Amino acid sequence: MSHLIDILRNGAAFVVVLGILVFVHELGHYLAARWRGVHVEAFSIGFGPTIVSWRDRLGTVWKLSWLPLGGYVKLHGQERPEDVSPEVRASWIPGRTFQEKSVLSRAIVVGAGPVANFLLTIVLFAGLFVAIGRPVPVPVLGEVTADGAASAAGLQAGDRVKSIGGTAVSRFDELQKIVVASAGRTLDFVLERDGATLTKAVTIGTRPGGGERAGLLGVRGGTVEFVSEDPLRSVWAGFTQTWDVTVTTLEGLGQMLSGKRTTDELSGPLGIAKMSGQVAQLGLSSFISFIAILSVNLGLINLFPIPVLDGGHLMFYLAEAVRGRPLPPRVQEYGFRAGFAMLAGLFVFATWNDVKGYTLFRWVAGLIG
Repeated sequence: MSHLIDILRNGAAFVVVLGILVFVHELGHYLAARWRGVHVEAFSIGFGPTIVSWRDRLGTVWKLSWLPLGGYVKLHGQERPEDVSPEVRASWIPGRTFQEKSVLSRAIVVGAGPVANFLLTIVLFAGLFVAIGRPVPVPVLGEVTADGAASAAGLQAGDRVKSIGGTAVSRFDELQKIVVASAGRTLDFVLERDGATLTKAVTIGTRPGGGERAGLLGVRGGTVEFVSEDPLRSVWAGFTQTWDVTVTTLEGLGQMLSGKRTTDELSGPLGIAKMSGQVAQLGLSSFISFIAILSVNLGLINLFPIPVLDGGHLMFYLAEAVRGRPLPPRVQEYGFRAGFAMLAGLFVFATWNDVKGYTLFRWVAGLIG
């Protein structure tokens, strides 16, 4: 029974998370289309059979569908004229079709989806910083491993690092950067311990394994302090936090592509569903932070220059702007086929990672047993 409860909880959290992200993404396309004078025929959250739908006064059909794995905005005249019948072309409203708009207008409509996801992240982080404060990982040692460089130098859990080698430290990530770049060096650590200030000479260790030398201190950070932000400053803090998450995500992707980081960390729908359920149990603030981070990932993925994705369309529009005319239909068709195959392969790979890490087979066995 507990397995079934976990599945239901994870599924419900996943639907909420994905529903919010997809709605905001498609809303970006919708609002941009309205701004550029393109009629929107349909706005759907989910795919497949319709659960409920209604038509607004502008003629847009709003739908909620059964398969909650995405959504779409159907733009009027989105197809190329040569790809539709004369009857369909005759039904188009002059001046309101997507294809007759300028390259710039089409790019704005397509790019507005990912932009909306980044704006959502900024708003969510800003709201959290106003409500509970901005989390700052302070340079307080949470755990000192027994055989590490820190332990050998006399550092203890609870020590607050004030400076390293004369460089002031106010965040744990600043401490990490200095340590990673200082393998084998002996540096003076100025610490605060029980209200007293003391200095320890620490010889930085070396991270095991091949590749470039990276320093290792043998500690883990364990303290986060919340710094209150006023509403105005929280917006800037939300922007900087979104930027940090974006950079970290791109760095992680680059490390996977270069082989420095395992691709086992890639997650598909099952993995995201599991994380959604787990984070939802940690409280509302954790759940909102999780949505914000996923929103950045969704925005980034859609900007990748892969045909089928928004970034692929933008790549085609850039080529059209440079050439003065669209790419040949066959080139676009082959590009979309290749992009679809690439995404399908990535989906299968990520789903396999989920199956391995999600212990799906044991879950099924538990349900049966």
